[in-house]
Amino acid sequence: MDFKNSPIMFFLGGIVSLFVLSQSLFFLLKALKEGKRMGIDSLAMRKAAISSMIFSIAPSISILVGLLALSQALGLALPWLRLSVVGAVTYELPAATAAAAAFGIQGLSNISDPSIFTAIAWVMTIGIIPSLLIIPLFLKKINKGVSRLKQGDVVWGSIFMSALFIGLISAFLGMGVGGGLLSILTLLSSAIIMVGLGILIKKRNLKWLETYAIPISMLGAMGLSLLFSIVL
Repeated sequence: MDFKNSPIMFFLGGIVSLFVLSQSLFFLLKALKEGKRMGIDSLAMRKAAISSMIFSIAPSISILVGLLALSQALGLALPWLRLSVVGAVTYELPAATAAAAAFGIQGLSNISDPSIFTAIAWVMTIGIIPSLLIIPLFLKKINKGVSRLKQGDVVWGSIFMSALFIGLISAFLGMGVGGGLLSILTLLSSAIIMVGLGILIKKRNLKWLETYAIPISMLGAMGLSLLFSIVL
């Protein structure tokens, strides 16, 4: 039996997902109750809820892409559990890849060893915990520090924030180009598609396309990567 897609894995994922859905339903009902108390029209609240549901589809596409990318190596249950709760493709994929590399596995191939699978699951889970603690405990202090930095030396503040952003992007670029020519071509394709969409949004004033730019660039680059793999 495939331990990665065993019933117990889906059972555990179902419990966590049910808890998250219950939270969402709880706050939705609280919001509706508060909206009625404030005198907001029921039709306006319904339109806001429907609009939020529609615009949540686009970010979900990128999550689905990440799920498919991770499922080949880790099965369906664990990536589903991670990405449906607090995970994100920009974290889960690098975390899983780094954990696999510690065992001498280059890239995310099919993980068949339960001990390696467990280690990867622990890395993905424990690595995200600090962010869950930092935000509620230190977010106000961090915001105050950033505000003081911007209010002080404007030039230094701008350089500091830009350096943080460039450092973050460079970390992901390093992972992107580490897989050889195919990875580089895929990365460049995604960037070109994103730039093209940005120009289209700016020139044609297509604000609605901003929500779908990332999923389109990801799916387009994935499709082109298949073509590149055949050619190469």
